[in-house]
Amino acid sequence: MALTSTRQRLTQAALELFLSQGISHTTTRQIANMAEVNEATLFRNFGNKYGLLLAMLQESPALSPHTPLHGEYSPDALRLYLDEHLQLLEQFPNFVRSLIGEADQYSVEHRAALQLKLREIQQAIANHLSQMLGTTPMAAEDLASIIGAVLVGYTVLETTSGDSLWDERNHFLDRVTQLLSSSEADEPRTLSEPGPALVIDLPTSWVHLLMKQTRSLGLQDHAIALVLFGAGLLPTEIIHLRRSHQICDKSQHILQVMHANHHRQVPVNQWILGKRYGSYTSNPLTKWLKSRKDDSSAMFINEAGEPLTAMGIQERWELWWQSLELASESPKLIQARQTWCVEMLMRGISLENLSILTGCDVALLEPYAQRAREKGAISAATQLDRKAPSS
Repeated sequence: MALTSTRQRLTQAALELFLSQGISHTTTRQIANMAEVNEATLFRNFGNKYGLLLAMLQESPALSPHTPLHGEYSPDALRLYLDEHLQLLEQFPNFVRSLIGEADQYSVEHRAALQLKLREIQQAIANHLSQMLGTTPMAAEDLASIIGAVLVGYTVLETTSGDSLWDERNHFLDRVTQLLSSSEADEPRTLSEPGPALVIDLPTSWVHLLMKQTRSLGLQDHAIALVLFGAGLLPTEIIHLRRSHQICDKSQHILQVMHANHHRQVPVNQWILGKRYGSYTSNPLTKWLKSRKDDSSAMFINEAGEPLTAMGIQERWELWWQSLELASESPKLIQARQTWCVEMLMRGISLENLSILTGCDVALLEPYAQRAREKGAISAATQLDRKAPSS
């Protein structure tokens, strides 16, 4: 196996230090020590630490545009998309702050490289927004610029001032989602494209078949399916769950959802669309956790024993549906959340309480209430038809 080159060791060391502690607090000596070379070698290859920054911007895959998970519009899908990008920024606040704060010290070449990288990211976001929202490319580029400025600004303010402009992170994401959803409403949309209030909950029989399929695939798959359909959590919430985040006794099973600057509690339902999946103390999730022999604190892990990622959950989801072959195209992962929300409303929960459980504003949940009313009307009409006297 070929040894890593000196240049690669230096750029990797710079990447790790820049991301963890920022550019301003990173010295060339620290970079050289981590790369196990002397400073003279660093200067000979890159001139200074800003030369390393230039190489990172031009070459590092870690700074490549983020690939989205969801391709079909719904308020939840848009909010999840924004949440994923905000999480990326929140992972490296020191780097974000110093990248912006020291921009006046960059050479013309460095600034050009930074602008190119930002344009690449902006274009990737614009392309996805154009497909998700049904907007024109020009409008999508404008939205992408606004999203970038808003998310970066939020990250810098939250991690620098120590005094938030928002009551909580959820409130910020809800407001941005509402603004973007309303801005796309003026754009032309074909009849075949879904509208902003579209909710597509899954058929009851499909969900039970999927639960049966995941049970045959293994304890973890069955447990993830329970969390999706029994607690209504999003992938970006599931990946932050830890083994210690569950509370269960004979009267309840609760998950503590810890996410960035906020947290909430969500019950794990025993009943999913009329069928019971265990008890509060013995169900797919508790069985999975009791079976664990590893030391990882993460609630869900991959084959290497590392915390499962949102992409990993997406891949499992696609595998489940492909195995069932119920439709020509697999349902979207966001439809698990939609199915749970509609079911909760059908069972009598108020929009205000659902808002507490989901962390979403009541206004964003109104489409689910409308869908629940539609299903209630269909059910009532069906019951009347069954009681109709024969002629």
